[in-house]
Amino acid sequence: MKTELVENRIIVWNIEDSRKLFSHGYYGKPIGIPKPKPEEINVPLILDLIEGLYLLENKKITIYKSNQKITIDYMIEMCKKEYHDFDKKYLVYKNFRDKGYVINPGIKFGCDFAVYEKGPGIDHAPFLIQVYNRSDPITSTGIVLAGRLATTVRKQFILAIPRGKDKVDFLALDWWKA
Repeated sequence: MKTELVENRIIVWNIEDSRKLFSHGYYGKPIGIPKPKPEEINVPLILDLIEGLYLLENKKITIYKSNQKITIDYMIEMCKKEYHDFDKKYLVYKNFRDKGYVINPGIKFGCDFAVYEKGPGIDHAPFLIQVYNRSDPITSTGIVLAGRLATTVRKQFILAIPRGKDKVDFLALDWWKA
């Protein structure tokens, strides 16, 4: 599938390709459709850079900018400029995607990612993910804030802590009334 890099987003202009990518993994966001169903997609699809890199690495898309084909190395460098701790966040993203989960940006929840078991519109994201470095301090206030947020939106808060080049440790926080 041919896509185009426009600033810091990737656009799938072909409507059939948009529909196919969205319905086979819930990649991207259809322009102007807030809660899309695959059969309703009749507009271009916008992918963020992390999704685009993942799809490029998995040979699902090709990316062009000004009619020049973009390489994986170019995309990695671009992602490093756009995302703080990109390598770690991408490792977590890839870990969930490779296991069959649907993973979206978690900005509206104040975290790095929201993770779905089936996909948006089919189920609610049961997990909120925040990526930490092994050396990052985690304060008790930070844990309480994360727990309150997750509990309010009925999700489990998970700390994802990359280890090495391809492993991720997870720490899930559950809350209960005493």
